[in-house]
Amino acid sequence: MNNLTELRAQVDKIDDELLLLFEKRMNIVSEITDYKKANGLPILNRAREEEKLNTIWEKSSAPLKRFTRHFYSGLFNLSRKYQHENYRQTLAPIKDYSSALCKEISDAKTAYAAKDLPATAMLACQGVEGSFAQLAAERLFREPPAIQYMKNYDSVFAAIESGLCEYGVLPLMNSTAGSVNKVYRAMKNHNFRIVRSIRLKIDHHLVAQKGVKIGDIREVVSHEQALAQCDGYLTSLSKSIGAEISQTQHNNTAAAAEMVASSTRRDVAAICSRRCVEQYGLEILGENIQDNVNNYTRFILISKNLEIYEGASLTDMILTLENKQGSLYNIIKIVNELGIDMSKLESRPTESDDEFMFYVTFKTLVNDDLFTLFDRLTESCKSFEYLGSYAEL
Repeated sequence: MNNLTELRAQVDKIDDELLLLFEKRMNIVSEITDYKKANGLPILNRAREEEKLNTIWEKSSAPLKRFTRHFYSGLFNLSRKYQHENYRQTLAPIKDYSSALCKEISDAKTAYAAKDLPATAMLACQGVEGSFAQLAAERLFREPPAIQYMKNYDSVFAAIESGLCEYGVLPLMNSTAGSVNKVYRAMKNHNFRIVRSIRLKIDHHLVAQKGVKIGDIREVVSHEQALAQCDGYLTSLSKSIGAEISQTQHNNTAAAAEMVASSTRRDVAAICSRRCVEQYGLEILGENIQDNVNNYTRFILISKNLEIYEGASLTDMILTLENKQGSLYNIIKIVNELGIDMSKLESRPTESDDEFMFYVTFKTLVNDDLFTLFDRLTESCKSFEYLGSYAEL
């Protein structure tokens, strides 16, 4: 067995090798910085970092997986800081705008230029443990966040406003079932900012208590969105077993699984994530039952304060227009003249016949183009609300 002096000598030799490799890596990072500067690219590519971390995690040996992820997370953070020192704020310089909103956005961009989301945080999610919002939250942060589970979406917003939680995670839209209208309705009553978003692959499973047969099922419980995403499967199931299967809406998929697990009935099942099966001691009766195999839900991460991180390329707003001919056309014309891509335009109901409202997502960096858009919208909208600028994973 080697003595301590010999072991330390081996570590010193490895450290010398690591130093040479580190310097070689940072020299290449510098060349990457030059390329990004020449091509107007943001420094942070969060999706690329996450992909790299997952690949490295899979390659590492089991005892060191967690430590390897921490090591490379720190290395990536150093690389970003090094890039910022060589190339700070050279993307599309922002002019000195007088409006309070433009100044707030400009200040936030400067304040968070060399930062990323914290490794972990206290979060608010609607539902219970095992929800898809929990899965989205775990993907958004490098380490598992502490989660406070809320009864409804309004409570998630309220937890952010009160300071109980630093961030909240909310589902906004599903590729099959469309917008989560309850979230949109709750937005109108709260103050918040969007700081990140993520598209999460949603696989639904039909689950019940152990020993229950699929032919016994007469009622399926889940969130209204999950029921809509699996409607074709449930219709086919009713035909195959020759019995009517009722669909009952619940406020959350994981909460539906929890309810089925505690029920005394043997004819009820839930639609939920695979994690709920082990979480609540259930069995899978049907796997991947969503009608569309490419079933994604877009979740947003919200905060009380405005946080604009490097790589922010999406901006969300709520536009209120007068109910008169040409109002929407004027907005689309302005966006077209500025060469900004509008990736989402969805009408939302209002309480007045004299106006109508739109939820809009613009694809643009936080630069002069965005601030010019604000100036033009001030002239053409009855009012508009800025919700945040962010990157999507």
